[in-house]
Amino acid sequence: MVLRLCDSAGKFPWEWSIGDATDWFDHLRAVRGLAQSTLRAYQGMIEAFCDFATSPAYDWSVRSAQMFGQVFSQVVNEFNRITHSQTNEAKPEKRAFTEDELQQLFDLLDVEYVRVLESGRSGALTVLRDAAACKIAYGWGLRVTEVRRLQIVDFSANARTPYFGDFGNLHVRFGKAKAGQVFKPRNVLTVWQWAAEVAEDWTNNVLPRYGEPLTDLFPTNTGNVVSANHLWQRVSDCVDELGFPPGLDFHSLRRSYATHLLTSYRYDIKFIQMQLGHEHAATTSIYTLPAADFQIAELARVHRETLEATGTTVALPKRKLRLPPRPPLPPNRKKRRGAS
Repeated sequence: MVLRLCDSAGKFPWEWSIGDATDWFDHLRAVRGLAQSTLRAYQGMIEAFCDFATSPAYDWSVRSAQMFGQVFSQVVNEFNRITHSQTNEAKPEKRAFTEDELQQLFDLLDVEYVRVLESGRSGALTVLRDAAACKIAYGWGLRVTEVRRLQIVDFSANARTPYFGDFGNLHVRFGKAKAGQVFKPRNVLTVWQWAAEVAEDWTNNVLPRYGEPLTDLFPTNTGNVVSANHLWQRVSDCVDELGFPPGLDFHSLRRSYATHLLTSYRYDIKFIQMQLGHEHAATTSIYTLPAADFQIAELARVHRETLEATGTTVALPKRKLRLPPRPPLPPNRKKRRGAS
C-alpha cells in the first residue's frame, strides 16, 4: 500500500500530504469502484505506517529532516478517514441462493463433467475438483480462501456424530483475520450427511488421481492449490449459463449456508454464529437473509405448534370482514376547483 500511494502521488513517503492521500482514496472509490470495507483496510495500512514513521520511539523523522529537509506526517485523519457507519456494507444486489437455485448449480457442475468427457477435451478432473470445492464451501459455510487452502488432515471424526465417519468435524485454519493480525482458526461441525459423503468421495476416490502423496484438498496439476479467481469464475460462468438474477457469486454459497440453517432447518442463531466464526451476532445477521415468504411461514408454524400444544382448532370467521360505509358528504358542499 505504501508503494501504491507513492506511485499515485509521485512522491516519497516523507513528502506525502493529506491532499495526496485524499486524492488517491477518491480515485480508488470513484474510478476503480472499491468497496468501503476495502478502502478502510487500505487507509488502516497507510495510517499504521505513518504512525510508525512519526513515532518518537524511532528517529525516522529526525533522519529524514537531516537528509531531505522534510519529516513524515500523518496523512489519514478525521477529514478523509472512511468511518464504519453501517452494519452491512455489502452491495444491495448480493444475495444467497435459494434451495432450488443451489440444486440447479450443483446439477450443472455435474453435467459439465459429463460434457467434458463426451467432447474428448481435457479438464474433466478439474471440473470434478471445482464441483467438490463448491459443495464443500456450501456444506460447511466457507469463504473462498478457507476452502482453497484446506488440507486432508483438516477433517476429523466427531464422537457425538459417529454416523459422519471421519468427516464429522472440519478444522478451518485460514479463517478471516482482522487487519494486521494472523488467521483466525475455528472448528465447523458437520450438519448434513450429504456433505460428509461428498467430502469422503472426493478424498478417497477422486483426489488420488492427482498423484501421491497428497496434502492439499484441492490441488492443481502443477502442484499448487486452486486459485480464488478460478473458483469465482467457475461459479460466475454457471450462474450466467443458468440465467439467474444478478447478485450471486462464490461467496453466496456461504450466505446460503447461514440462511438455510436458519430458515429451513431452524438452527439457533448462536450456533450459526459459531459455525461461521463471527465474533458478533450482528455480523451473522447480515448473512441470514431469509426469503420473502419466511415471515408468513414462520408465523404459521408458531400458530400451528401453539394450537397443537393446547389441543384447540383454528376458529374460522363466520362472515367476511367488511369495512363500514363511507359517511355522506355534508349538504350544499361544493368542491372547489384545485382543492384536494
